[in-house]
Amino acid sequence: MKFKIQILTLLLNIVIIHSLFAQNKPHRVGTTAANFLEIGIGGAGSAMGEAYVSTVRDISGIYWNPAGLGYLTTNEAMFVYHPWIADIDVGFAAAGMVIPQIGTFAIGITSVNYGRTEVTTMLMQEGTGETYAANEYALSLSYGRQLVNWFAFGASAKFISSKIWHMSANAMAVDLGVIVNTHFFTFSGGRENGMSIGMSISNYGTKMRYDGIDLLQSIDIAPNETGNYEYVEGQYRLQSWELPLIFRVGASINPISTARQRLTISVDALHPNNNSESINLGSEYMINIPGRGKLFLRGGYHGLYMDKSVFGLTLGGGFVINFMNNKAFKIDYTYKDIGLLGKNSIYSLSLLF
Repeated sequence: MKFKIQILTLLLNIVIIHSLFAQNKPHRVGTTAANFLEIGIGGAGSAMGEAYVSTVRDISGIYWNPAGLGYLTTNEAMFVYHPWIADIDVGFAAAGMVIPQIGTFAIGITSVNYGRTEVTTMLMQEGTGETYAANEYALSLSYGRQLVNWFAFGASAKFISSKIWHMSANAMAVDLGVIVNTHFFTFSGGRENGMSIGMSISNYGTKMRYDGIDLLQSIDIAPNETGNYEYVEGQYRLQSWELPLIFRVGASINPISTARQRLTISVDALHPNNNSESINLGSEYMINIPGRGKLFLRGGYHGLYMDKSVFGLTLGGGFVINFMNNKAFKIDYTYKDIGLLGKNSIYSLSLLF
C-alpha cells in the first residue's frame, strides 16, 4: 500500500513539474480557451474564497480536487445555478456513487450559456436581423478513493466543448489530486482533526482550435490574372489555444472541533498558466444539531496578491436537514464581490441518499 501511494504521488509531481516548466511567460492573460473552467463550482467552496482544495469532502470535488470524492460516505447529487456577469448563466449538475472497498465514482457536467447576440457586419452595423448563440460545457468522469485513513487520491477525465454560432472546438483533459491528513495542529489528538494538505492539477490536456463554416470566405487567389477561378471558397485556419491549467496546493486546520461545533480555516496557493499566482483564504463554522442536521457559516477572500484582481470578499452559508435512513438534503448560498463587474450569487442544492 505504501508503495502505491509513493507511485501515485510521483506521477502527480511529474505532471506538475512538466506543466510549470512548459510555461514561457509568467503572465499570459487572454491566451487560453475555455476559461469557464476557472469559475468555482458549488456554494461551499466559493463562499470560502475558493480555498477548498484540502477541505472538499463532497461531490463538488469533481471541480476542486477529485481526491475529496474519496471521503464521501453516502451517494450524492448536486445541482448548482450560478448567474455570472453580463447575463451569462453557469450551471453544474453531478452525481456520485459510493462503492465500499472500491471508491467513489462520479459524473458531472458544467454548462455555460452566453445567450443570443445580434449579428452585425461592416455593411449592416445596425444588425442583419439574425442572432447567434454561444455555449460551452465540460463533461467529467471522476474517481476518488481513500486508500488509508490519512491519504486519498482522485482523478477526472473530461471532455470540453465550445461552440460559437457555426464554429466549434473540442478538447480532452485530466485532473489529478491528493489529500493527506496529518497530526499537525490537532487539538483532539486524532489525525482526522489535524492539518489537511491538498494538492491538485486541473485541465491538463489537449489544445482547442475552432473550426466551422463561419471561417469560409470567397477568395480570388490571383486578382491580377484573368481566366482563373474568381472567388474560390477558402477557409481560414485558426491558431490552437491551451486550456487554463491550474495548480492548487493548500492546507486547512480545525482550531475548534467538538461533537457540536467545528471551525475550519483554510488557505490555497494557485499557480495558473494564464495569470499571476494568487492566494485564497477561507473559513467555515459548523454547528451540529443532533438528529436534525447542520448549520454552516462561511467567509473568505479570493484572489489575494493577484495582479489587477477584480475578486475580493466572499460570504455564504448553508444547512443540512437529515431524514430517516441516512437521507438528507443540503442548501448552500454564496455572495461574491467581483469589483467593477458587480455582485454575484451562487445557489446549490444537494441530495444525500
